[in-house]
Amino acid sequence: MRADFTIAAVSLNVRIFRTRDTLDQMARHIRDASGKGASLICFPELSITGYALGETLREIAIPVNGDEVAFLQELASRHRMVILAGLAEKGADEALYATHLAIMPDGTRGVYRKLHVAPPEKDHIKPGDEIPVFYWEGFCFGIQLCYDAHFPELTTRMALKGVHAVFMPHASPRGSSQEKLRSWMRHLPARAFDNGIFVIACNQAGDNGRGLQFPGLSVVIAPSGELVSSVIGGGEDSMMIYTLSQEDMKAVRSHRMRYFLPNRRKDIFGG
Repeated sequence: MRADFTIAAVSLNVRIFRTRDTLDQMARHIRDASGKGASLICFPELSITGYALGETLREIAIPVNGDEVAFLQELASRHRMVILAGLAEKGADEALYATHLAIMPDGTRGVYRKLHVAPPEKDHIKPGDEIPVFYWEGFCFGIQLCYDAHFPELTTRMALKGVHAVFMPHASPRGSSQEKLRSWMRHLPARAFDNGIFVIACNQAGDNGRGLQFPGLSVVIAPSGELVSSVIGGGEDSMMIYTLSQEDMKAVRSHRMRYFLPNRRKDIFGG
């Protein structure tokens, strides 16, 4: 990281078939985050369309070049902010993907398609097959979606490509926000600590209008593996603002016994 980098993470209530309302909610959070100095805002998995499976998933799916994304692109350019937003993507091959976009202020877009679809999703969502990383003003980051976070190799691959942070948007229902925090604290700190990176996660919040309840939560894990920020939002929208510190990263990466990645056995593991 060339400098400190201020981010926002939103735990968003997303109701199925209410896309216009959701986009208006997102616009309000983007304006608020911009006013608080954020250079990037991360929304949850499937934040534009909502989360569903079966026939409903096909009904809500949209292309990545549709009006909804164009609306967010205009906001990214107006506020000079990177917007990370998710959708049920209707691909050119008619397959459905869980996709997250990195919408850049300069009009470009990055695309991440969920690599590890959870067992209940396998009959409905096609997995992606690429591990992209993204860049903005000296800040390099990756995106993983929900179930992806349980596979350590994915984070290591991103770290080997130079990421300073991995954003992990979730659409993870059931349980309370406190229970979700305990669940995340079993594995997210390891993703950060083992690779010397920041991990930022946020979940959908509240009732999606189709029988699912999401416990609202956003967290930041430092490269030390410590939880440094959390906002528990319950069933309502909530936003976390946090500045990723260059010094926090340097403290880990300059310590030969705390930064493990450079000593990884490439002769055995490759990469």
